[in-house]
Amino acid sequence: MDNIPNSDNIVLSILFIKNEVNKLKTLIVYSSKYGCTEKCADFLSKELKDKPDIVNLKNCKDVNLSLYNKVIIGGSIYMGKIQKEVSDFCSKNLEVLKEKKIGLFICGMQEGDSINTEINQNFPKELIEIATVIKHFGGEFDFSKMSFFEKLIVKIVAKTSSNKSNILKDNITNFAKIMNSI
Repeated sequence: MDNIPNSDNIVLSILFIKNEVNKLKTLIVYSSKYGCTEKCADFLSKELKDKPDIVNLKNCKDVNLSLYNKVIIGGSIYMGKIQKEVSDFCSKNLEVLKEKKIGLFICGMQEGDSINTEINQNFPKELIEIATVIKHFGGEFDFSKMSFFEKLIVKIVAKTSSNKSNILKDNITNFAKIMNSI
């Protein structure tokens, strides 16, 4: 008879499990080439209610996703492609990520329809379909961090030869509000 749980023990067990689930955190994973995505991830972390863990995928390849119920994934777009670390992370963890609350963001100087095209080309369809929020956070051109070839391409394509910052803080704030609500 001692092995039969009473109703008080069952309720306590359920409360303990619920409490443990509520302790799960938010994770922001990103990769940044010149630092704009890192700035945006940092700004986003300050806008979120809980204190999220932030992981730069250039420095950390393996993340224990079981500690998190929300995962935010972001990266910058260069020549139509997100960093390899971000795409590898999504591919490697796709099945686990499909069980999480997902937010996706990109950084870059693109505008208009190209934003949706680049999101659709750079994140797995399965994550796009389940993402609670997907946003473009804007971007920056920092010529001091670019190679000669990169400067040349930016001068031709973007028709600018000076540093330019267009981080969309309102988009980041709105993204955080949505993630805070789930």
